[in-house]
Amino acid sequence: MDDPVLTLEPADDDTLPYVEALLEENGLPSADVRSKPGCFHVAFAAGERVGVGGVEVHGSAGLLRSLAVERSVRGRGFGTAICERLEAAARADGVGTLYLLTTTAPGFFADRGYAEIERSEAPDAIRGTTEFADLCPETAVPMRKRL
Repeated sequence: MDDPVLTLEPADDDTLPYVEALLEENGLPSADVRSKPGCFHVAFAAGERVGVGGVEVHGSAGLLRSLAVERSVRGRGFGTAICERLEAAARADGVGTLYLLTTTAPGFFADRGYAEIERSEAPDAIRGTTEFADLCPETAVPMRKRL
Protein backbone atom coordinates (compact mmCIF):
# COMPACT_ATOMS: atom_id res chain seq x y z
CA MET A 1 0.00 0.00 0.00
CA ASP A 2 1.80 3.11 -1.21
CA ASP A 3 -0.62 5.78 0.05
CA PRO A 4 -2.84 4.29 2.73
CA VAL A 5 -6.22 5.84 3.35
CA LEU A 6 -5.79 7.10 6.87
CA THR A 7 -7.53 9.49 9.19
CA LEU A 8 -6.12 11.05 12.33
CA GLU A 9 -8.45 11.83 15.19
CA PRO A 10 -7.52 13.67 18.38
CA ALA A 11 -7.12 11.33 21.33
CA ASP A 12 -9.92 11.58 23.88
CA ASP A 13 -10.90 9.91 27.15
CA ASP A 14 -11.96 6.78 25.26
CA THR A 15 -8.76 6.44 23.20
CA LEU A 16 -6.09 7.63 25.66
CA PRO A 17 -5.76 4.11 27.16
CA TYR A 18 -5.07 2.82 23.64
CA VAL A 19 -2.43 5.52 23.10
CA GLU A 20 -0.71 4.58 26.35
CA ALA A 21 -0.87 0.85 25.66
CA LEU A 22 0.53 1.10 22.12
CA LEU A 23 3.35 3.37 23.27
CA GLU A 24 4.23 1.01 26.11
CA GLU A 25 4.16 -2.01 23.76
CA ASN A 26 6.70 -0.20 21.60
CA GLY A 27 8.97 0.97 24.40
CA LEU A 28 8.00 4.62 23.98
CA PRO A 29 7.37 7.13 26.78
CA SER A 30 3.78 7.20 27.97
CA ALA A 31 4.08 8.69 31.46
CA ASP A 32 2.87 12.14 30.40
CA VAL A 33 0.13 11.18 27.94
CA ARG A 34 -2.66 12.04 30.39
CA SER A 35 -1.14 15.41 31.20
CA LYS A 36 -0.93 16.36 27.49
CA PRO A 37 -3.89 14.63 25.83
CA GLY A 38 -4.29 17.37 23.22
CA CYS A 39 -0.93 16.46 21.70
CA PHE A 40 -1.90 12.94 20.71
CA HIS A 41 -3.82 11.49 17.77
CA VAL A 42 -5.08 8.05 16.88
CA ALA A 43 -4.77 6.88 13.28
CA PHE A 44 -7.59 4.88 11.70
CA ALA A 45 -7.73 2.92 8.44
CA ALA A 46 -10.91 1.17 7.34
CA GLY A 47 -12.40 1.94 10.75
CA GLU A 48 -9.60 0.16 12.64
CA ARG A 49 -6.97 1.75 14.85
CA VAL A 50 -3.58 1.38 13.20
CA GLY A 51 -1.33 3.70 15.17
CA VAL A 52 -0.74 6.82 17.19
CA GLY A 53 1.36 9.93 17.06
CA GLY A 54 1.67 13.33 18.58
CA VAL A 55 3.11 16.79 18.28
CA GLU A 56 3.79 19.23 21.10
CA VAL A 57 3.74 22.77 19.73
CA HIS A 58 6.05 25.34 21.30
CA GLY A 59 5.71 28.47 19.18
CA SER A 60 7.41 27.92 15.83
CA ALA A 61 9.05 24.71 17.08
CA GLY A 62 7.37 21.38 17.62
CA LEU A 63 8.25 18.07 19.17
CA LEU A 64 7.19 15.07 17.10
CA ARG A 65 6.64 12.35 19.59
CA SER A 66 5.38 8.90 20.17
CA LEU A 67 4.83 7.67 16.63
CA ALA A 68 3.86 4.00 16.80
CA VAL A 69 2.11 1.60 14.43
CA GLU A 70 0.34 -1.65 15.25
CA ARG A 71 2.63 -4.61 14.58
CA SER A 72 -0.04 -6.28 12.46
CA VAL A 73 -0.01 -3.48 9.87
CA ARG A 74 3.68 -2.58 9.73
CA GLY A 75 5.26 -2.36 6.32
CA ARG A 76 2.12 -0.94 4.70
CA GLY A 77 3.06 2.74 4.82
CA PHE A 78 1.04 3.71 7.88
CA GLY A 79 4.05 5.07 9.78
CA THR A 80 4.93 7.35 6.88
CA ALA A 81 1.30 8.41 6.46
CA ILE A 82 0.95 9.24 10.17
CA CYS A 83 4.22 11.18 10.11
CA GLU A 84 3.17 13.17 7.02
CA ARG A 85 -0.22 14.06 8.49
CA LEU A 86 1.31 15.14 11.80
CA GLU A 87 3.83 17.29 9.92
CA ALA A 88 1.05 18.91 7.86
CA ALA A 89 -0.96 19.65 11.01
CA ALA A 90 2.11 21.12 12.70
CA ARG A 91 2.83 23.28 9.66
CA ALA A 92 -0.79 24.51 9.72
CA ASP A 93 -0.31 25.39 13.40
CA GLY A 94 2.66 27.62 12.53
CA VAL A 95 5.45 25.17 13.31
CA GLY A 96 8.49 25.76 11.12
CA THR A 97 10.76 23.07 12.57
CA LEU A 98 10.02 19.72 14.13
CA TYR A 99 12.34 17.97 16.56
CA LEU A 100 12.27 14.43 17.87
CA LEU A 101 14.17 11.89 19.92
CA THR A 102 14.41 8.26 18.88
CA THR A 103 16.13 5.19 20.22
CA THR A 104 14.85 2.73 17.62
CA ALA A 105 14.04 4.50 14.35
CA PRO A 106 16.67 7.02 13.23
CA GLY A 107 16.71 5.44 9.77
CA PHE A 108 12.94 5.74 9.40
CA PHE A 109 13.04 9.43 10.26
CA ALA A 110 16.17 10.12 8.17
CA ASP A 111 14.31 8.68 5.17
CA ARG A 112 11.63 11.33 5.82
CA GLY A 113 14.02 14.26 5.85
CA TYR A 114 15.03 14.43 9.52
CA ALA A 115 18.70 15.06 10.24
CA GLU A 116 20.60 14.13 13.38
CA ILE A 117 21.58 17.05 15.59
CA GLU A 118 23.15 17.60 18.97
CA ARG A 119 20.66 17.97 21.84
CA SER A 120 22.04 21.44 22.45
CA GLU A 121 20.85 22.51 18.97
CA ALA A 122 17.19 22.15 19.96
CA PRO A 123 15.60 25.35 21.24
CA ASP A 124 15.12 25.82 24.97
CA ALA A 125 11.35 25.18 24.73
CA ILE A 126 11.98 21.76 23.18
CA ARG A 127 14.85 20.85 25.51
CA GLY A 128 12.56 21.75 28.42
CA THR A 129 9.84 19.28 27.44
CA THR A 130 9.26 16.27 29.64
CA GLU A 131 10.34 13.99 26.83
CA PHE A 132 13.70 15.74 26.33
CA ALA A 133 14.36 16.47 29.98
CA ASP A 134 13.13 13.31 31.70
CA LEU A 135 11.53 10.54 29.66
CA CYS A 136 14.02 9.79 26.89
CA PRO A 137 17.49 8.49 27.68
CA GLU A 138 20.62 10.45 26.84
CA THR A 139 21.35 7.77 24.23
CA ALA A 140 18.25 8.77 22.21
CA VAL A 141 19.13 10.33 18.86
CA PRO A 142 17.92 13.93 18.52
CA MET A 143 16.73 14.86 15.03
CA ARG A 144 15.30 17.92 13.27
CA LYS A 145 13.30 18.67 10.14
CA ARG A 146 12.49 22.09 8.76
CA LEU A 147 8.96 22.18 7.47
